[in-house]
Amino acid sequence: MAGSTARSFLQVAATEEVASPLRVVQIEGLVILKIIKHCKEFSPALVTGQLLGLDVGSVLEVTNCFPFPIREEDEEIEADGANYQLEMMRCLREVNVDNNTVGWYQSTILGSYQTVELIETFMNYQENIRRCVCIIYDPSRSNQGVLALKALKLSDSFMELYRANNFTGEKLREKNLSWVDIFEEIPIKVSNSALISAFMTELESDTPVTQCDYDRLQLSTNPYMERNMEFLIECMDDLSVEQQKFQYYYRNLSRQQSQQQTWLQKRRAENLARKAAGEEPLPEEDPSNPIFKPIPEPSRLESFLITNQISNYCNQINGVAGQSFNRLYLMKALHDK
Repeated sequence: MAGSTARSFLQVAATEEVASPLRVVQIEGLVILKIIKHCKEFSPALVTGQLLGLDVGSVLEVTNCFPFPIREEDEEIEADGANYQLEMMRCLREVNVDNNTVGWYQSTILGSYQTVELIETFMNYQENIRRCVCIIYDPSRSNQGVLALKALKLSDSFMELYRANNFTGEKLREKNLSWVDIFEEIPIKVSNSALISAFMTELESDTPVTQCDYDRLQLSTNPYMERNMEFLIECMDDLSVEQQKFQYYYRNLSRQQSQQQTWLQKRRAENLARKAAGEEPLPEEDPSNPIFKPIPEPSRLESFLITNQISNYCNQINGVAGQSFNRLYLMKALHDK
């Protein structure tokens, strides 16, 4: 009996070690309001904060958050920021509030969040936390009538490559990794307690239309579209620079290969002459020769991130343009009546 109990306990422990994939991020409504308030108060400056909650099976529950103070890039101030986080978590633990770190949130401008800094932050969190997410909130896009809130995590295949710091074309083809496989978007589920849901029902007014509903009929989308186009053009310029790097690399590689072939032909002719004279042939490779030194291939990480960002801007422009046409057709129908 004791042996079967021990075996069952070991089996349970073994099954707990196998982490189930993260399928949904459950956020309390109060946390979303805190994130929106913090990001809008300091907009257009970019802000960030800590997410607290619980990791339960395939669900990551976010039950609380607190903002990080805006600071300059200084070692002493960064140390103060770390102490601030620890002190905040200690205070929350004293009042019996969830103080387990499950990630962080940050604001962005027009969805321009796909950077190397975000990846490095993910990797730093991943060293101490098994599963973490980043909540991205875009105040500028939310002004267009859409709650621009998304939860992101790095894909496992990308993290493996990033740890190896090997983003060559051969390695990417081997792992079958493309630019769309860097980030994974996790569905967000908003959760409220029964008391809050009942209170919100009491607060609902009897009028079917509110001022917020009228705001959605605003026809002016020019500033938003112009900013998206400006950022899109900048990304296209950056992508062109990355392509020039690869063109330069392939030109140098082709030149080196032709030099190697020329040198090899000369060495073979020299070996034929030495063989006819009864001498030992020379080796057909000379590692000390500069033309045999391999040329490092540029990393494709930047081009992947820029391509991801371009796709994001195109999707935003497409979405806003579609909504604008719907509003125009609606206003035309109202005007005709």
